[in-house]
Amino acid sequence: MALAGSNDEPPLTVPRDPAREAARRELSKRLYHENDPSPLERALNAFWDWIGNLFGTASTATPGGTLGLLVVILAVLAVVGALWWRLGTPRREPTSTTALFDDRPRSAAEHRAAAEAHAAQGHWNQAVQERMRALVRSLEERALLDTRPGRTADEAAAEAGRTLPAHTDRLRTAARDFDDVTYGGRTATAQAYQRIAELDHDIDRTTPQLTASSAHTAADPTHRGAAE
Repeated sequence: MALAGSNDEPPLTVPRDPAREAARRELSKRLYHENDPSPLERALNAFWDWIGNLFGTASTATPGGTLGLLVVILAVLAVVGALWWRLGTPRREPTSTTALFDDRPRSAAEHRAAAEAHAAQGHWNQAVQERMRALVRSLEERALLDTRPGRTADEAAAEAGRTLPAHTDRLRTAARDFDDVTYGGRTATAQAYQRIAELDHDIDRTTPQLTASSAHTAADPTHRGAAE
Protein backbone atom coordinates (compact mmCIF):
# COMPACT_ATOMS: atom_id res chain seq x y z
CA MET A 1 0.00 0.00 0.00
CA ALA A 2 2.88 2.33 0.80
CA LEU A 3 4.42 1.53 -2.55
CA ALA A 4 1.17 2.17 -4.35
CA GLY A 5 0.62 5.39 -2.44
CA SER A 6 4.09 6.64 -3.13
CA ASN A 7 3.65 6.19 -6.84
CA ASP A 8 0.04 7.43 -6.84
CA GLU A 9 -0.86 4.51 -9.15
CA PRO A 10 -3.42 1.71 -8.69
CA PRO A 11 -1.92 -1.71 -7.76
CA LEU A 12 -3.31 -3.28 -10.99
CA THR A 13 -2.07 -1.83 -14.22
CA VAL A 14 -3.17 -4.70 -16.63
CA PRO A 15 -6.08 -3.62 -18.86
CA ARG A 16 -9.45 -5.31 -18.31
CA ASP A 17 -9.67 -7.42 -21.49
CA PRO A 18 -6.15 -8.90 -21.29
CA ALA A 19 -6.74 -9.62 -17.60
CA ARG A 20 -9.99 -11.45 -18.40
CA GLU A 21 -8.27 -13.51 -21.09
CA ALA A 22 -5.41 -14.37 -18.73
CA ALA A 23 -7.89 -15.51 -16.08
CA ARG A 24 -9.79 -17.62 -18.64
CA ARG A 25 -6.57 -19.35 -19.73
CA GLU A 26 -5.63 -19.99 -16.13
CA LEU A 27 -9.01 -21.48 -15.21
CA SER A 28 -9.06 -23.67 -18.33
CA LYS A 29 -6.09 -25.66 -17.09
CA ARG A 30 -6.73 -29.34 -16.38
CA LEU A 31 -5.95 -29.16 -12.67
CA TYR A 32 -9.02 -26.99 -12.08
CA HIS A 33 -11.36 -29.55 -13.73
CA GLU A 34 -10.14 -32.90 -12.44
CA ASN A 35 -13.25 -33.38 -10.28
CA ASP A 36 -15.80 -32.05 -12.78
CA PRO A 37 -18.67 -34.46 -13.66
CA SER A 38 -18.42 -36.28 -16.98
CA PRO A 39 -20.77 -35.39 -19.87
CA LEU A 40 -22.84 -38.49 -19.05
CA GLU A 41 -23.12 -37.49 -15.41
CA ARG A 42 -24.18 -33.99 -16.41
CA ALA A 43 -26.81 -35.39 -18.79
CA LEU A 44 -28.15 -37.72 -16.08
CA ASN A 45 -28.24 -34.90 -13.55
CA ALA A 46 -30.17 -32.73 -16.02
CA PHE A 47 -32.59 -35.59 -16.70
CA TRP A 48 -33.27 -36.26 -13.03
CA ASP A 49 -33.70 -32.53 -12.42
CA TRP A 50 -36.28 -32.50 -15.21
CA ILE A 51 -38.06 -35.53 -13.71
CA GLY A 52 -38.05 -33.89 -10.30
CA ASN A 53 -39.49 -30.66 -11.68
CA LEU A 54 -42.12 -32.62 -13.62
CA PHE A 55 -43.25 -34.56 -10.55
CA GLY A 56 -43.16 -31.41 -8.49
CA THR A 57 -45.44 -29.62 -10.92
CA ALA A 58 -47.77 -32.63 -11.22
CA SER A 59 -48.00 -33.10 -7.45
CA THR A 60 -49.07 -29.50 -6.94
CA ALA A 61 -51.85 -29.98 -9.49
CA THR A 62 -53.03 -33.36 -8.09
CA PRO A 63 -55.40 -33.57 -5.12
CA GLY A 64 -53.48 -35.01 -2.19
CA GLY A 65 -50.08 -33.79 -3.44
CA THR A 66 -47.32 -36.34 -3.94
CA LEU A 67 -49.35 -39.18 -2.39
CA GLY A 68 -52.26 -38.48 -4.69
CA LEU A 69 -49.94 -38.46 -7.70
CA LEU A 70 -48.49 -41.86 -6.74
CA VAL A 71 -52.00 -43.28 -6.38
CA VAL A 72 -52.92 -42.03 -9.87
CA ILE A 73 -49.74 -43.51 -11.38
CA LEU A 74 -50.34 -46.89 -9.73
CA ALA A 75 -53.94 -46.90 -10.95
CA VAL A 76 -52.85 -46.19 -14.53
CA LEU A 77 -50.19 -48.93 -14.39
CA ALA A 78 -52.78 -51.37 -13.04
CA VAL A 79 -55.17 -50.61 -15.92
CA VAL A 80 -52.41 -50.97 -18.51
CA GLY A 81 -51.27 -54.26 -16.96
CA ALA A 82 -54.83 -55.62 -16.95
CA LEU A 83 -55.35 -54.70 -20.60
CA TRP A 84 -52.00 -56.23 -21.57
CA TRP A 85 -52.85 -59.46 -19.74
CA ARG A 86 -56.35 -59.58 -21.21
CA LEU A 87 -55.57 -58.64 -24.82
CA GLY A 88 -51.98 -59.82 -25.11
CA THR A 89 -49.26 -58.17 -27.17
CA PRO A 90 -50.75 -55.91 -29.86
CA ARG A 91 -50.31 -57.40 -33.31
CA ARG A 92 -50.54 -55.77 -36.66
CA GLU A 93 -53.32 -57.23 -38.77
CA PRO A 94 -51.43 -59.14 -41.46
CA THR A 95 -52.21 -58.35 -45.07
CA SER A 96 -50.22 -60.05 -47.76
CA THR A 97 -48.70 -57.60 -50.22
CA THR A 98 -45.77 -59.74 -51.32
CA ALA A 99 -45.93 -62.40 -53.98
CA LEU A 100 -46.85 -65.90 -52.83
CA PHE A 101 -44.03 -67.56 -54.78
CA ASP A 102 -40.34 -66.76 -54.98
CA ASP A 103 -38.38 -66.27 -58.17
CA ARG A 104 -37.65 -69.98 -58.74
CA PRO A 105 -40.73 -71.78 -60.09
CA ARG A 106 -41.47 -75.18 -58.56
CA SER A 107 -44.21 -77.70 -59.18
CA ALA A 108 -46.98 -78.52 -56.73
CA ALA A 109 -45.33 -81.87 -56.03
CA GLU A 110 -42.07 -80.12 -55.12
CA HIS A 111 -43.86 -77.74 -52.76
CA ARG A 112 -45.71 -80.65 -51.14
CA ALA A 113 -42.47 -82.56 -50.65
CA ALA A 114 -40.88 -79.51 -49.05
CA ALA A 115 -43.92 -79.05 -46.80
CA GLU A 116 -43.84 -82.65 -45.63
CA ALA A 117 -40.10 -82.42 -44.92
CA HIS A 118 -40.62 -79.31 -42.77
CA ALA A 119 -43.59 -80.91 -41.00
CA ALA A 120 -41.54 -83.99 -40.18
CA GLN A 121 -39.04 -81.76 -38.40
CA GLY A 122 -41.71 -79.72 -36.64
CA HIS A 123 -40.97 -76.58 -38.64
CA TRP A 124 -44.62 -75.58 -38.86
CA ASN A 125 -44.14 -72.07 -40.23
CA GLN A 126 -42.26 -73.32 -43.28
CA ALA A 127 -44.60 -76.30 -43.60
CA VAL A 128 -47.68 -74.03 -43.74
CA GLN A 129 -46.03 -71.75 -46.28
CA GLU A 130 -44.96 -74.57 -48.59
CA ARG A 131 -48.32 -76.35 -48.38
CA MET A 132 -50.19 -73.17 -49.30
CA ARG A 133 -47.85 -72.74 -52.25
CA ALA A 134 -48.46 -76.35 -53.26
CA LEU A 135 -52.23 -75.78 -53.14
CA VAL A 136 -52.09 -72.69 -55.34
CA ARG A 137 -49.57 -74.22 -57.74
CA SER A 138 -51.83 -77.26 -58.10
CA LEU A 139 -54.73 -74.99 -59.10
CA GLU A 140 -52.49 -73.34 -61.67
CA GLU A 141 -51.39 -76.70 -63.03
CA ARG A 142 -55.06 -77.71 -63.40
CA ALA A 143 -55.73 -74.38 -65.19
CA LEU A 144 -58.21 -73.39 -62.47
CA LEU A 145 -56.05 -70.33 -61.84
CA ASP A 146 -54.05 -68.48 -64.44
CA THR A 147 -50.31 -68.43 -63.82
CA ARG A 148 -49.49 -65.04 -62.31
CA PRO A 149 -46.11 -64.61 -60.56
CA GLY A 150 -47.18 -61.61 -58.48
CA ARG A 151 -50.28 -63.21 -56.96
CA THR A 152 -50.66 -63.05 -53.17
CA ALA A 153 -52.23 -65.71 -50.94
CA ASP A 154 -55.34 -63.57 -50.39
CA GLU A 155 -55.80 -63.03 -54.12
CA ALA A 156 -55.35 -66.74 -54.83
CA ALA A 157 -57.94 -67.68 -52.21
CA ALA A 158 -60.45 -65.17 -53.57
CA GLU A 159 -59.98 -66.29 -57.17
CA ALA A 160 -60.06 -70.00 -56.34
CA GLY A 161 -63.21 -69.52 -54.26
CA ARG A 162 -65.14 -68.45 -57.35
CA THR A 163 -64.31 -71.76 -59.05
CA LEU A 164 -64.53 -73.88 -55.89
CA PRO A 165 -67.35 -72.21 -53.90
CA ALA A 166 -67.67 -75.17 -51.52
CA HIS A 167 -64.17 -74.44 -50.24
CA THR A 168 -64.35 -70.64 -50.10
CA ASP A 169 -64.21 -70.35 -46.31
CA ARG A 170 -61.41 -72.90 -45.97
CA LEU A 171 -59.41 -71.14 -48.69
CA ARG A 172 -59.71 -67.85 -46.82
CA THR A 173 -58.63 -69.53 -43.59
CA ALA A 174 -55.63 -71.07 -45.33
CA ALA A 175 -54.62 -67.67 -46.75
CA ARG A 176 -54.99 -66.12 -43.30
CA ASP A 177 -52.79 -68.83 -41.76
CA PHE A 178 -50.19 -68.20 -44.45
CA ASP A 179 -50.30 -64.43 -43.83
CA ASP A 180 -50.07 -64.87 -40.05
CA VAL A 181 -46.78 -66.73 -40.21
CA THR A 182 -45.34 -64.90 -43.22
CA TYR A 183 -46.24 -61.29 -42.43
CA GLY A 184 -47.83 -61.25 -38.96
CA GLY A 185 -44.92 -62.68 -36.98
CA ARG A 186 -46.97 -65.51 -35.52
CA THR A 187 -45.97 -69.14 -35.03
CA ALA A 188 -47.87 -71.84 -36.91
CA THR A 189 -49.15 -75.00 -35.24
CA ALA A 190 -49.46 -78.59 -36.35
CA GLN A 191 -53.23 -78.05 -36.52
CA ALA A 192 -52.84 -75.14 -38.93
CA TYR A 193 -50.65 -77.26 -41.19
CA GLN A 194 -53.09 -80.16 -41.01
CA ARG A 195 -55.96 -77.88 -42.07
CA ILE A 196 -54.12 -76.71 -45.17
CA ALA A 197 -52.92 -80.22 -46.01
CA GLU A 198 -56.48 -81.57 -45.81
CA LEU A 199 -57.75 -78.67 -47.92
CA ASP A 200 -55.06 -79.34 -50.52
CA HIS A 201 -56.06 -83.02 -50.56
CA ASP A 202 -59.80 -82.27 -50.85
CA ILE A 203 -59.38 -79.64 -53.58
CA ASP A 204 -57.21 -82.00 -55.57
CA ARG A 205 -60.20 -84.35 -55.72
CA THR A 206 -62.91 -81.74 -56.27
CA THR A 207 -64.57 -81.14 -59.62
CA PRO A 208 -64.60 -77.38 -60.20
CA GLN A 209 -67.63 -75.34 -61.18
CA LEU A 210 -66.35 -73.60 -64.29
CA THR A 211 -67.66 -70.12 -64.95
CA ALA A 212 -67.41 -68.43 -68.34
CA SER A 213 -64.09 -66.81 -67.43
CA SER A 214 -62.61 -69.99 -65.96
CA ALA A 215 -63.81 -72.04 -68.95
CA HIS A 216 -62.03 -69.57 -71.23
CA THR A 217 -58.90 -69.95 -69.09
CA ALA A 218 -59.05 -73.74 -69.36
CA ALA A 219 -59.50 -73.56 -73.14
CA ASP A 220 -56.71 -71.04 -73.68
CA PRO A 221 -53.33 -72.85 -73.75
CA THR A 222 -51.53 -69.63 -72.82
CA HIS A 223 -52.99 -69.90 -69.30
CA ARG A 224 -51.61 -73.31 -68.43
CA GLY A 225 -50.03 -74.04 -65.05
CA ALA A 226 -46.45 -73.88 -63.94
CA ALA A 227 -45.81 -77.62 -64.48
CA GLU A 228 -46.42 -77.22 -68.17
